[in-house]
Amino acid sequence: MLTRTGQTNRQNIWGDQLPDVRRDIAGLAQAIAAREPVVLLARPEQQDAARKACGAAVEVVPVAVDDLWARDTLPVFVEEGGTVKGVDFNFNGWGGKQRSGNDSKVARAVLARYGVERIETPLVAEGGSFETDGQGTLLVTESSVVNDNRNPGLSRAQVEAELKKALGVTKVIWLAGVRGQDITDAHVDCLARFAAPGVVLLDQAFPGGPADVWSRAADQARGVLRDATDATGRKLQVIELQQPDPDKITGRGDAFVSSYMNFYVGTKGVYLPRFGDTRADDRAQQVLKQYYPGREIVPVRIDAIAAGGGGIHCATHDVPALG
Repeated sequence: MLTRTGQTNRQNIWGDQLPDVRRDIAGLAQAIAAREPVVLLARPEQQDAARKACGAAVEVVPVAVDDLWARDTLPVFVEEGGTVKGVDFNFNGWGGKQRSGNDSKVARAVLARYGVERIETPLVAEGGSFETDGQGTLLVTESSVVNDNRNPGLSRAQVEAELKKALGVTKVIWLAGVRGQDITDAHVDCLARFAAPGVVLLDQAFPGGPADVWSRAADQARGVLRDATDATGRKLQVIELQQPDPDKITGRGDAFVSSYMNFYVGTKGVYLPRFGDTRADDRAQQVLKQYYPGREIVPVRIDAIAAGGGGIHCATHDVPALG
C-alpha cells in the first residue's frame, strides 16, 4: 500500500508559515516511510527540494499541486469486480473558497500515472467528507456535501443515491456538521471515524470550555450515532476521544485543529497527532492501540499543519496496491 502526501507550494496560501508546514510534511512523510512506502507529490520545480527534505526513503513524484490536502484532491479508490478504480469527486476548492487550478486536476493526473480507471460522478466533494467501515456503511456530514457551493439544487436523497452508486455503499449515516465556519464546511474526518466495523470514535471538546458550533455538532453526531445501525443492521458503539487541554498544546492559531480524529491508518502503522498534552496524547494512543493491535501507533507532531485547519488524515491518502 502506498501513502500520498501533498507538497505545499503557494506562498500566498501559507505566508510565513510555509517553512514550518514543509517541515511538518517532510517529518510526516519520513515517519510513514520508516514503516511503509510513501509517494509525495511535489510541483516539478520543487521535487529536488522535496527529495532533500524527505530523504531517499520517500518517493517524490512531480505533479502540479496548489496545496497539501491530498485527502481531498486525490480520487477515492474503490474495488469493483476485483479491479481497483478511482472516483474523481471534481474538487472545486471546497466550494470555491480557494483557487484550485492545479488541485482540481490532481485526481486525473494520479489515475493516469498509475493506469487506474477513472469513475465519473456528477457530485462535487472531497475525500475528507467520507468515512467508511469497509462493509458498506458511510459516515458523511450534510454540511460538506449537501451544499450549494458544491452540489447546487441537489437534495440529500439525490446526493445519497449518487454516493451509493459511486462508492458502492449501502447505508449512509448523515451527521449535520457545520456550514461556513471552516474551509471544508466541517468534514467528517475531524469529527467521527470508524475504529472497526460497528465502533465509531467521536471527537469530544476539552471539558470546561463554552459550547460552540463544534461542540454542538459533536453533540448532534453523538445522538445520531447512538441511535444508528450500520449496513449490517448492527448498533454502533460510540467511543468519545477527548481533545487535549488547550493550555498544554504546543500549537496555536485560530484555525488550529486539535482533534485526534484526523489520524491515518497505514499498512504497518497508525499515525496520529501529538499535541503536547501528555495525558491526552497517551490516552488517544492507547485507544487506537486497542483497535489496531497489529499496527504500531506512531504519534507525530504536526503543529503547523494543524494551524492550517487540518491534520494527518487530511494531508495523506491511502492507495491500494496496484498491479
